Amino acid sequence: MRTTVVGSYPLPGWLEHATAHLDELGPDDVAELIDDAVVCAVHDQVAAGLDVITDGEQTRLDFNLSFYGFLDGLEHEVEPRRRFGPPAHDQRGTHTIVGELAAPHGLGVVAEWERLRRVAPPGPALKASVPGPYTLSGRLAPSERYPDRYAVAEALLPIVAAELEALVEAGCGEITIDEPSMSCYAHREDPARLVDLFNRAVRPVAGRCRLSTHLCFGNYKGRAVGPRRYAPMFPAFLELDVEELHLEMASRELAESELVAEIAERKDVAVGIVDVKSYWIEPPEEVATRVRHFLGLAPPERLSFAPDCGLSQTARWAARQKLRNLVAGVRIVREELGL
Repeated sequence: MRTTVVGSYPLPGWLEHATAHLDELGPDDVAELIDDAVVCAVHDQVAAGLDVITDGEQTRLDFNLSFYGFLDGLEHEVEPRRRFGPPAHDQRGTHTIVGELAAPHGLGVVAEWERLRRVAPPGPALKASVPGPYTLSGRLAPSERYPDRYAVAEALLPIVAAELEALVEAGCGEITIDEPSMSCYAHREDPARLVDLFNRAVRPVAGRCRLSTHLCFGNYKGRAVGPRRYAPMFPAFLELDVEELHLEMASRELAESELVAEIAERKDVAVGIVDVKSYWIEPPEEVATRVRHFLGLAPPERLSFAPDCGLSQTARWAARQKLRNLVAGVRIVREELGL
């Protein structure tokens, strides 16, 4: 019954302000800025009492958009066709592929991991996250060289695999593979093909670290982008080569809870019981009620509890309190069970 997070955490307001004025800063100023932001994210997670923490993805634009800056073979960036009105995914631009996709210096996650390990205090377990090839392919326009999304994803697969290997070699023992696009589009794609793509990406590190993936429906500006049903993903997604599957449950009023029992027969389940899209702060007693509900479906050694999704789209004051109440609610039930 670990308490954990998906990966992202809100950026401090001062960091957003400072990044708009990077031309006024020297390289040492920027390095200090990044360290301080990660320290803030770590502090909030440790203060909440989480068992597993991340660096809050403080050096990233969204959870994956900044990775394109590490790729060769791109022309940045094609402006979105709609720039005004309510925020949505179509307001984010795409990149044009102009050559062979490559990341000669990696994707930068190893540096993030080493920074987290340097600033984190003893106690909580540390987790890194890497975007999967299918999700990364979503912002790249197919080209003559790579004629469709799957071709782009295949080109990205060895890049992702190399980053995973480098992370493990750097001492990282727990990694989340971020593949929300697989969940969002499983209703219209062949889920078995998505699983095959995922498993080939993680094959070099399978069994060498604890792997998890997060199955969600999108959270850009707190909005979903796919039909919010897990049924199209299963049973195919039971074949994902991970130790843990993370499910979004709170924002869906615990719909499809029975899936937790099915997954727990084969894997661990991290259950999202705090809604990152809502500014209702779930009290510890409500969190405890949800924990008890899922303990009726799976044994405690198979379960972790977490927010539904990454917290980057949630105001920091709310994210901080939601994490504290998450930990407090799980603690109530742990004490009831004598754990």
